[in-house]
Formats: sequence, C-alpha cells, structure tokens
Amino acid sequence: MRTEQNLTRVDRVFARLDREPERPAHLDMPHMSRHRVVLFGLTLAFYAAIVWAVVTTSWLVRFDWQVMFFRPYQQWPEIHAFLDYYVVLGQRGPTAVMVAAWLGWRSWRQHTLRPLLTLGASLLLLNVTVGAAKLGMGRLGPHYATAIGSNEMWRGGDIFPSGHTANAVVTWGILAYMASTPRARRWLSALSAVIALGVGLTTVYLGTHWLSDVLLGWAAGLLILLALPWFEPLINRVEAWIFDLRDTWRSRRAGTAPVPAPVGAPKPVSQRPQPDEETTPMRDPVASPRVGAQRGSVHLAPGPHSARSERTPVTPVGSRRPPHPDRPTRGASSARPLTGN
Repeated sequence: MRTEQNLTRVDRVFARLDREPERPAHLDMPHMSRHRVVLFGLTLAFYAAIVWAVVTTSWLVRFDWQVMFFRPYQQWPEIHAFLDYYVVLGQRGPTAVMVAAWLGWRSWRQHTLRPLLTLGASLLLLNVTVGAAKLGMGRLGPHYATAIGSNEMWRGGDIFPSGHTANAVVTWGILAYMASTPRARRWLSALSAVIALGVGLTTVYLGTHWLSDVLLGWAAGLLILLALPWFEPLINRVEAWIFDLRDTWRSRRAGTAPVPAPVGAPKPVSQRPQPDEETTPMRDPVASPRVGAQRGSVHLAPGPHSARSERTPVTPVGSRRPPHPDRPTRGASSARPLTGN
C-alpha cells in the first residue's frame, strides 16, 4: 500500500484535484445568454466600423494624426516615468504570469483545472485573432509613418489593433469572468476596465499607437471575453481528457508494480514445469538411491554395465592385503559388507 510519503508530486496534485470542489454551490457559471449575444453583436459591429473608418481614411485617421502632432508625452512630461511602468500591465508575459498565479491558486483550492484552461483558451484566441488582424492589415505606427494624413495600411506593420490594449482587456477581464459571485464579478469587471482603459491611453501618450489602434484593441479583447462561453464545452472536454490521461498513466504504473498480497494470505506455490518424458534419461533399475551409488556411476568404464551380482570378483592390482589360502572366495552369495581399509 502506497503511503503519502511515497506519492510523487504529480500524484499529490491529482489527488488534490480528485476531491470534491470547495467552490460555492451557487457559483454562477457564465453562459451564452441573449444579453451576451446582443453585446457580442454590437461589439463586432463596432470592430468592423473602426476597420472601415481606417481603411477609407475617414475623419478617424485625421484625428489620429492630430493626436500624434499634439505629442502628449511633451505636454505632460511629469507622468512619463510612471506611465513607462504602468504600460507593463498590458504586456503579455508579466500579466500572464501574474494572472496565471492567481488562477492556479483558484484551481488548487477549487480542485478543478477550469481556471487555468480558461486562461489558456483566452490567450490562444487572443494570439490567433489579434495576430491575424495585425499581419493582415499591416498598418505602420506613428513613429514609422511615411505620409501625413495616410492610414499607413498594408505596409508591413503590426500595430493595428493594439496588442497591449487587447491583452489588458483579456488577461484582467478573465478574473471577472472567473469570479465566484456576481458582486465580485462586478467589482473585478470595473477594475479590469480601468486597467485596460489606462493601458490603451498610455500607449497613445507614449506615441506607440494611434488612437484607432487602441479603439480596435478594446473591441478585440471584449469580443474574446464575450465569446468564451461558447468554448466552455471544449474546456470541459479538455479537462476530462486530462483526467482520463492521468487515469491511464496511473493504471500503467499499477500494472508494472507488484501488487502486495493481503496480510495472512498463503503464498502461492510456484509450480515448476515437468520435464518431458521423452527427453528424461532412463535410470539404472538396480542403482542405489544413495548419493554414494549415484556418484560411483560416473566412474564406470564406458560400455554395457552388468548387475553387481553378475560381476566376477577381481583383486585390485597392488593391493596391500596379501592373499590367504584359508580366506573364502568373494562370491555373489556373500552379503557381508567389507570392513577393510
């Protein structure tokens, strides 16, 4: 029987996840309601409108240039040092590590992999959708603009939509999405909205993004959060597949390890295979079962052997005992054992 000291770290993690969940029974799991579908449709329409306004070089592009010429980092230089650090809240690496640490603790406490799997699904959707849009539209940023008043589209850039802004919306918004109570969800939604709004405006202040980039980044991140309930069945299947894989791994380990016998049970007797009768050599029917007789048979001369009673007594050459005329001859009828040296 395996004890707690013999369990590996992976075994202890899965043993923890095997327990009943400790999350509240009234946990409101997000689902694709009609209200959410309407918000998703409105956000998608806003996304398409921003793209159309930039592609057609509308008033939004002219406003982008006006903000760029305003140079906010020169208007308020006293906050430049603070915003250089604040914009890190929109970078993929640091934010993913911080949020994954929190959701990992949630997974450990609630005994489920759903928080971490949901974070992984949201980041995967973010990389695919925002990355494809960046490469597809290829817009240049303010620092690399070539013509005043141009939308700078399809010139090999990767600035539209803003990745910092979309990442801030998704990574901080996932905390509100995974909240246990409606009240916590409202507070975390407000907090994530403030962080995402600040990150987007910070990129405009630093001159790394157009204002339209930030607007499209907000829409892209919100679309991912609104679409997550559609991926909940897939997340549940992935979690079940992970646990099935764990069970298979455990069964394979149990199959290779010896199973301990119950206390007090008799040990099984190993039955040796009986030798084949055709290959078993025939024994001498008159041979003695004693060990001495068996050992003496290996010193016999080669050839056919006769019984001991049919053999002629022969005096050994160089015997130390001299011949005596009154000594009886050794014959087959004599059964007394020899006592000489």
